Amino acid sequence: MYAIVEIAGQQFKVQKDQKLFVHRLQAEEGTEMSFDTVMLKDDNGAITIGSPTIEGSSIKATVLKHLKGDKVLVFKKKRRKGYQKMNGHRQYLSQIQVTEIL
Repeated sequence: MYAIVEIAGQQFKVQKDQKLFVHRLQAEEGTEMSFDTVMLKDDNGAITIGSPTIEGSSIKATVLKHLKGDKVLVFKKKRRKGYQKMNGHRQYLSQIQVTEIL
């Protein structure tokens, strides 16, 4: 059984007991959250497609921890002009574990 759900502005294909990284959520570590924007659900071959979401369907997940992602370097350069600019950032992430697909 799997589902396609929107979490923090991104769409993910999730299964039960799956761990995934999403954009930082405003929740404490260890709390259980519910996401109700389920767009597709597959229950052992019985596929349900929402328009745009499935009414009454939701995903329950537990926030495991908050962390920062890998550093992404941004380098800009204009040739023959002597212009170079180095910048970088680390994305704030939350790791969640899907506990139930309703």
